[in-house]
Amino acid sequence: MIEPHAPAPPGCPPPWSAPGGPAGPARLPVRPGTGRFLVLAGVFVCAACGLVYELELVALASYLMGDSVTQASVVLSVMVFAMGIGSLAAKRLRPLAAAGFGAVEAALALVGGCSAMALYAVFAWTGDWGGMWANGPRCLLVAFSLATGLLIGAEVPLLMELIQRIRRQDAGGAVADLSAADYVGALVGGLAFPFLLLPFLGQLTGALLTGAVNAVVGGALVLGLFRRDLTRRARWLLLVGNALVLAVLASAAVLVDDFERAARQAVYGDDVRVALRTEVQEVVLTGGTHGRPLDLFLDGRLRVGGRDELRYHEALVHPAMSGPHARVLILGGGDGLATREVLHHPGVDRVDVVELDAEVIRLARTDPALSALNRHAFGDPRVHVTTEDAFSWLRGANPATYDVVVSDLPDPGITASTKLYSQEFYGLARRVLAPGGRLVVHAGPVAAGPRAYWTVEATLRAAGFRTAPYGTGGRHTGFAAGPDRTPADRSRAPRDWGFVLAARTEPRLRLDPDGPRPRVLTEASLAAGERAARRTRIAGLPASTLVHPRY
Repeated sequence: MIEPHAPAPPGCPPPWSAPGGPAGPARLPVRPGTGRFLVLAGVFVCAACGLVYELELVALASYLMGDSVTQASVVLSVMVFAMGIGSLAAKRLRPLAAAGFGAVEAALALVGGCSAMALYAVFAWTGDWGGMWANGPRCLLVAFSLATGLLIGAEVPLLMELIQRIRRQDAGGAVADLSAADYVGALVGGLAFPFLLLPFLGQLTGALLTGAVNAVVGGALVLGLFRRDLTRRARWLLLVGNALVLAVLASAAVLVDDFERAARQAVYGDDVRVALRTEVQEVVLTGGTHGRPLDLFLDGRLRVGGRDELRYHEALVHPAMSGPHARVLILGGGDGLATREVLHHPGVDRVDVVELDAEVIRLARTDPALSALNRHAFGDPRVHVTTEDAFSWLRGANPATYDVVVSDLPDPGITASTKLYSQEFYGLARRVLAPGGRLVVHAGPVAAGPRAYWTVEATLRAAGFRTAPYGTGGRHTGFAAGPDRTPADRSRAPRDWGFVLAARTEPRLRLDPDGPRPRVLTEASLAAGERAARRTRIAGLPASTLVHPRY
């Protein structure tokens, strides 16, 4: 039996060398213990950077293309698959482990650091072309996931070779040490992304900074610790390569604000007035001045279209106000437009608005165009605003409190919204309704998404409601309000809204005979919207629940 540090018998390869591996131990400028610590520290940092790249791709893909479950599944499954392929491919680089690791880290820094900007650019400038470019962002997402996974997978075999060349130990111990450093680094990267990088730097700058850290640490580890194992030419190639990577990343960081403005204009047009990233979502306001209609986008999806928002909000609010309506609850509706319609009705004593995003409320109060459009509804003393998740708020609300509940929430097909269209959510809403109270739900487009629409209706019935489905037309834009925000085909954009009026007893779909006359909605158009919606009925759909979303 050969001791770990004993010289190898004549004719046998040294114990630090794999077949075909290097001919001797690494010639380090520091003591082996220090060198080992530095390698594990490099593993820690590289693992943190790798996880940030993964999370960045998931977050940006979910934001740009919607349906976060699908995007996360695509990114993670492709990356894990690619990591396996990368590990196999790296076996050929083990004889040149130091140079190979340096090259892999430089490539990973460039690919991972630039991935967010490239993905955003393809979305912004090719998302409306159709044809072969219609799926450009999705193809690029898969390509970046594959490339990043290949490079991350190549790290482990090379690092294993390097750490074994510093000081030979049993394979199980080496794997344990590398895994510990890798997993702790992944923890730090996973926490740094949502709590530091995303809120303070944003998606684009955060990815670029991560790439720079990756390049510096990878280059310093190889050129500082293993430089004696490299030829003069290899040292210069790695030095120049890392310098070029850092130069690209630094240039992109300098230009990131101009790039983001140009990309935003490519998506929304030249009339962007307000663009901000809140703790919840991206909020963009366009128009509203010089006679141009005001549009409000939340995470790239049109929530308020100034040309025809009146059609939506009148159809949403007025049928539900036919009956007792002294106390009204609005779930969502942070733009204040549903509140405006509620306040038109005499006899309203109190309106409670529960909105998740405080910044949307602030804009509705202070932005001149938006506050004028909602007629300063949040300044009315009868209106009380709470910034909270609607589901959580309903769980703590007093039962039998409200005559009318208005659910003015995003499209049910958006993953983050599915719990707000669940049987459990409607059960909570039913609990806060007073006897004879009504609930009205925005349920997505009828014509463009009948399955999701009728799933909402089936879910309401499963929660104990009787329902009256109806819809209205009016969207004249190519921007989606639903789960896919890509304006790839304007001719197929939704041009209608669907609603469901619900109550414990059979609801009567009509306008309040003693209420104000809506400017657009009429009894005839309401009846026509009901007939049109019923023609699209899909029977037998199961209810959507928290544990089994159906949208």
